[in-house]
Amino acid sequence: MSEERSQTTMAVDELQAIIQRCQILEESDFRGEDFNLFQVAGQKCLEDGYAAQLLEVIQNEKNKVIIKNMGWNLISPLVRCILAYKQEDDKRDDKREHCLKILDQLVQLCNPKELFLGLLEQIEQTSGEKVCPTVMLLLQPLQTVLLKLQNKKAYSVGLSLAMIMNQLTPLPVPYTKQQIQEDKLGLCQCCNAVVDFAKPFVNEVVKNMEKSSEYNDMELKEELLKFCMKSLKYPLLTAQLEQLEGIEEQPFRHFATEIIDILQDIRELMPLVFLHHKGKRSYWENQEFEDIERKNSADSLACLSYLMFVQHFGINCFPMVFSPSYLLQCNMTHIEVLLKRTEESMLSKGLDLFENCLLRMEDNSLLHQYLEFRDFINVPQDLVKVMTLCPIEHLRKKSLNMLQLFIDKFDAEGKYTLFRCLLKTSNHAGVEGYIIQKIKDQIHLSLTKAHDNVWFTRHHLISLLDLVLFLPEGAETDLLQNSDRIMASLNLLRYLVIKDCESDNQTGVWTTLAKIEKNFLKPLHVGLNMSKAHYEAEIKNKRENRREANNSNTVYSLTVSEEKMPAMTTEMQLQVLHSALFTFDLIESVLARVEELIEVKVKAAMDENI
Repeated sequence: MSEERSQTTMAVDELQAIIQRCQILEESDFRGEDFNLFQVAGQKCLEDGYAAQLLEVIQNEKNKVIIKNMGWNLISPLVRCILAYKQEDDKRDDKREHCLKILDQLVQLCNPKELFLGLLEQIEQTSGEKVCPTVMLLLQPLQTVLLKLQNKKAYSVGLSLAMIMNQLTPLPVPYTKQQIQEDKLGLCQCCNAVVDFAKPFVNEVVKNMEKSSEYNDMELKEELLKFCMKSLKYPLLTAQLEQLEGIEEQPFRHFATEIIDILQDIRELMPLVFLHHKGKRSYWENQEFEDIERKNSADSLACLSYLMFVQHFGINCFPMVFSPSYLLQCNMTHIEVLLKRTEESMLSKGLDLFENCLLRMEDNSLLHQYLEFRDFINVPQDLVKVMTLCPIEHLRKKSLNMLQLFIDKFDAEGKYTLFRCLLKTSNHAGVEGYIIQKIKDQIHLSLTKAHDNVWFTRHHLISLLDLVLFLPEGAETDLLQNSDRIMASLNLLRYLVIKDCESDNQTGVWTTLAKIEKNFLKPLHVGLNMSKAHYEAEIKNKRENRREANNSNTVYSLTVSEEKMPAMTTEMQLQVLHSALFTFDLIESVLARVEELIEVKVKAAMDENI
């Protein structure tokens, strides 16, 4: 006990000694050595658990000048101790409370400029799981200090918000219901605390905007706008923003509401939604920095549109005077930004925003001229990539639904142009087969309607058929890899032959029949013969090898359609090869039926002429 008392005496005595020495000095006579000794002595008191004694020293009115000049040096050890005590048991609560009172005293007594730098330094130096606890601890003190600052206030507020967001950004954003409820790193709670931190400065901007538009007020407004833009990119772009069952107030929805409210309060919400396409002057001379800023801005604006049009945040101030096609045009840039990402949260936001815009429109109402805008061509191509490359099934299915919905909204010429574009760019047999089926549907509508649709009949259709009824590499085309496209093409040709008489020739198919036979039917015959012969030879070879090895469980590799298959036994390989032969037989049977129909129709036409 006596040893412990002596250690206490040593720690406190060292502090009292430096205090007594400085009490007799004028403020201007404080030296660097005094600052260092005060910091070391104060830190020792904190680390050894004597915060109560340190608090008494700080509260002593005689030490006010000393604390004003030197107190900020205690911020670093003070933060460490507070966070460490938080992890201990209840017996340490008193010591933690003493530390919190010290922090409060320092905020009241210290030079605001020096304390501001000390607090910001602590936020900058934290990392990992300590980020949110540190930020949460220092937000209130930092806010109080900033409100005291007279010079460069806007700059200091902006620096604080930027530092806080930069520290939060590396943290993973909770996405599932369980992750949000657990909030292991404290990010959900911290984000909403940061908004509360910013509110006094928002109120200041609002008050000053009502009075005048002085430069300093505009500067603070600009810093708050930067904060909102950063918040839209992180965490909101990544966050789950749907209302989740079992969570009364979804933290990220609350955060999103607060960010939209700030933008609305500082009168930047509508300009961001509608005026972004006019461009913004860049402040970067370095092209790389300018590109990064442009990308960050694009991500933030895409998230903002999602919040407004899908989640309806801020929709109460939205002017209901715009046509659905104009809203689609405004949002296509944002949709493209989101669909180019690979993360589930961003892809789903892009698809939801696209769906929301399309559902506002009537079918066949979107003019073909919109396809002159780059985004209207890029977005369907991005949908195709999601449909074919995304590993998440529900997103692949929704992409297909959105492509169909997009096609439905265009007028006839728009559908025609879009089909041509997708046939040329998709590079995927399944997608091409799907598009060919849609072409068939449009032809059917054109032939059954009372009025003639010029885009899916006669010379326009003939031009489109040139992209459909051909083999990319002639007889050497990989028929197995292109089987979806080939089957769809044959079914379309069969439909045309059955539906359109040679005498009417509404589709123009009879005019171009010779070309179809040369570019499609004959090469397909040759290709089928070659492919069947190749696969039959492979089957024969595998069977012979199996007999020689006398072991059907031997594992081999197999290449089908230029893709190496997983290692498999001989029996498994034979099943794959037989499946390929079945596909060829199916194509051959449809081909034979098409040629039979053509022959019957041609003969009937000749008989009529006789």
